[in-house]
Amino acid sequence: MTADQKPALTGRLGKWAKIEPGEGPGVVAAFVLYFCVFAGYFAVRPVRETVGTIIGAKAVGNLFVVTWIASIAIVPAYGALCARFRRQVFLPWIYGFVALSLGLCGAVFLRDENNAAVGSFFYVLISVLNLFIVSVFWSFLLEMFDSGQAKRLFGAIAAGGTAGALSGPVMTGLLVGKIGNSGVLMVGGGMFVVAILCQRVLLRIWVGGHRKPDRLPVQDRPMGGNPLAGVWLVLKSPYLLGITLFVVLLAAVNTFLYFEQLQLVKETFRTTAERTRVFSQLDATVQGLTILCQLLLTGRLASKWGVGFLLTAVPLAMVCGLLMLATVHTFAVLAVVIVARRVGEYAFVRPGREMLFSNLDTETKYKAKNLIDVPVYRGGDALVAKVTTAVNAAGWSSALLGASCAAAWAGMGWWLGRRGEHVEKPVPAPGAAGET
Repeated sequence: MTADQKPALTGRLGKWAKIEPGEGPGVVAAFVLYFCVFAGYFAVRPVRETVGTIIGAKAVGNLFVVTWIASIAIVPAYGALCARFRRQVFLPWIYGFVALSLGLCGAVFLRDENNAAVGSFFYVLISVLNLFIVSVFWSFLLEMFDSGQAKRLFGAIAAGGTAGALSGPVMTGLLVGKIGNSGVLMVGGGMFVVAILCQRVLLRIWVGGHRKPDRLPVQDRPMGGNPLAGVWLVLKSPYLLGITLFVVLLAAVNTFLYFEQLQLVKETFRTTAERTRVFSQLDATVQGLTILCQLLLTGRLASKWGVGFLLTAVPLAMVCGLLMLATVHTFAVLAVVIVARRVGEYAFVRPGREMLFSNLDTETKYKAKNLIDVPVYRGGDALVAKVTTAVNAAGWSSALLGASCAAAWAGMGWWLGRRGEHVEKPVPAPGAAGET
């Protein structure tokens, strides 16, 4: 990015967010970083679905369990990185690992696209990374921007990810016929190489204290402490346990809707081509509406009504939507509910969730947050999938059960919104060195 491009992009983003003097370079770098991360991920995600058709449905079912185990295993590994290395070291390493992994998988697929072992590794890698890389991104931004800045700027920054989510599949559709799946993985890896450069720019801004004129330079030091400190921090804090329950309820509602989608899409559309077309249309609609909401509404609503509004509006809408779906069980109603849920989650709930951590200490922002974002979320998915299967087998309405979870989700969002503004820092984990 050149010096001439920065003011231009800052000016455009300034039309959608209240960017104060000194904040522009950081907002632009974060926007472009999030764009690269999501463009890289969404470019290779279709390859994951193709790999699933190659290794078979039974193997994919087993990989769901492997994905959950991997998401648990990543917590101490990430905690060790945070404890021993500076942000300027381990954050670029993470994106470098993703780029290298995609490049190696692409090289193997170039020679043997049916390699089941590498295909399984790639499937699990992408399934874990789609939560992990997002958690890592927001952990650093929560350290870089204070709570007031988060309310103003996170909506515009999140729009970078949505733009990437729109661009990635388009890029894959245009290139896959010419370069194949292996080439797509190489392109996706290249996006994460660019992400490394953007992360380094953000790190320089953070260390130099230039994100806001009145900020002092930061001394980047390892966090120290126990790699498993995130578990202790969550168990000792009612506030973090509340966020954990909020995420489990969010995953529950999403899973209920996913199973409703499987049933109604199969009943409504006979051919796989029709189903694929419907899914692509839903994706395009969701991403288009999301980026408009992120640019026009998220920051303004958070600043005016607070984080609690972002966390309760969508769950309340889901209560109404799921009750309507239980009454009028048609694809048209399902499509409206799914679009509303996904747009609301990306534009309001996700930025709101990140803002909940803005007043917490550094170790919590990295270690506890990653625990909640990855293994807790995936564990909620796995648990609710089993419950939904049992409910459907018994002939009960999973939509009604989903509405009940959405009501509890709204209540927890309201409580967290009230607590988030005045939350106290959690009890430090045993052996936590802390930062000076």
